[in-house]
Amino acid sequence: MIRLLIVDDHPVVREGLRGMLEGGTGLAVAGEAASGDEAVTRARELKPDVVLMDLRMPGGDGVGAIGRILADRPATRVIVLTTYESDQDIVRAVEAGAAGYLLKDTSTDDLVAAVRSAMRGETVLSPSVATRLVSRMRAPAAESLTPREAQVLALVGRGLTNAEVGRELFISETTVKTHLLRIFGKLGVSDRTAAVTTALRRGLL
Repeated sequence: MIRLLIVDDHPVVREGLRGMLEGGTGLAVAGEAASGDEAVTRARELKPDVVLMDLRMPGGDGVGAIGRILADRPATRVIVLTTYESDQDIVRAVEAGAAGYLLKDTSTDDLVAAVRSAMRGETVLSPSVATRLVSRMRAPAAESLTPREAQVLALVGRGLTNAEVGRELFISETTVKTHLLRIFGKLGVSDRTAAVTTALRRGLL
């Protein structure tokens, strides 16, 4: 019997998952948690085999909880189960040690199969997530923004002028313009709006 911990801040989602996974599947829900912090505590108490982890929750997000759970119990398998599939979310979760990344529209059969695969040490990904990861790996390395470039572009996305961005980051307006020119080149765009839109679409912001 594979013991599960369900982590999601919505009670209806937790109840629905419990109903899907218990009864004739060989899986047992050992407990539930409503936040990342609670997930860490519950995982320490219950010692589940697999944790189904939502990503964005109040009281500690899922990515942070993944690292803390695996630091306590490296053999635990954590599968992200979320509605979000941005490149940034996927990469952060995988880098934290997630054994899988599934979307909440996954069928019961596929979810059960994913749990069993994770227990065998396999990585489980929703098809759309796998496609995004492959596309990201194939993308030119030059498309990656430096931390400073990401900061500049995020402030531009909030509607700040170059001068305002400079004051916010304690750099000159000329330096801001230089960062923007580099960003435009990396993203293959020619203006601020296109840069923000493209970066968001690619999960760079």
